[in-house]
Amino acid sequence: MSNFLPDKLRKQKCLSGKTAVITGASRGIGREIALTFAQAGANVVVAAKSIQDTPNLPGTIYSVAKEVEAYGVKALPCQVDVRDEVAVEKMTDKALQAFGSIDILIANSGALWWKNVVDTPMKRYDLVQDVNARGAFACVRAVLPHMIKQRSGHIITMSPPVELEHMEGKVGYLMSKYGMTILAMGLADEVREFNISSNALWPKTMIESFATMNFHLGERWMWRKASILADCVLMMVSEPGGHFSGHAVIDEVFMRERGVEDFSRYQCVPGKEPPPSWPASKLGTFKPPKNASVPPGVYSLNAASSNHSRL
Repeated sequence: MSNFLPDKLRKQKCLSGKTAVITGASRGIGREIALTFAQAGANVVVAAKSIQDTPNLPGTIYSVAKEVEAYGVKALPCQVDVRDEVAVEKMTDKALQAFGSIDILIANSGALWWKNVVDTPMKRYDLVQDVNARGAFACVRAVLPHMIKQRSGHIITMSPPVELEHMEGKVGYLMSKYGMTILAMGLADEVREFNISSNALWPKTMIESFATMNFHLGERWMWRKASILADCVLMMVSEPGGHFSGHAVIDEVFMRERGVEDFSRYQCVPGKEPPPSWPASKLGTFKPPKNASVPPGVYSLNAASSNHSRL
């Protein structure tokens, strides 16, 4: 057996008998988490909007459900727009009818908009708020009564630690993402007595996804594979319920604290370690090679004394 902790957890089927709801699970990070949970024995509710492939956004709730079931567990594909609280509640009811419990919620659905305030139409502002902050709130609120009743559960919002430096160019987006983090932090104290854990998770580096590819957010060597977040989530939900709660986690930091030392398996380009992107005051800065191509607004590359880096 591998000494790599996430591999051990998968091998041990540490989530056997558990049910996980994952939003935004039709592709990218959500899909990777769904497959990792399936390998660890969990039944998965594949929740997302996509029921048909598009050229720029391949993958549907049905294709991921088939991939999940290939690991010998059950999957429930649910078309749901997290902006619609009625649809979220129906998804929750379907999950309970199919599996009898909801043990894990990963609030992963997200909308991206990195522009200055003056270049942010209210329609776009409303979108990121509705999908990110409001959508996560609706999903949490829908599953909570059952988790409280069963006196156990894990909730993770995919959102960053609150960092008040260098927010320019992403104000509307960060307002929505920080809302998710506040949800996770505040909820932790509300549900601690019920043995429910609530945390936020964010990557140290940019992650390879259709967002980074379609928005041209750097070059591939600057990204890590989505599997690092999936492995980190697996480790987080393997913690005893209620014991590790109320934290805004950076993936690599959390994993290192639990004995993971080698992160080379997550490099998109072997031998190329991606630069840290979050948060500036905690992780320091990155000075790229002279020939590196870094799009404006992705990183602010300054001397270490200035300590500027951006998501």
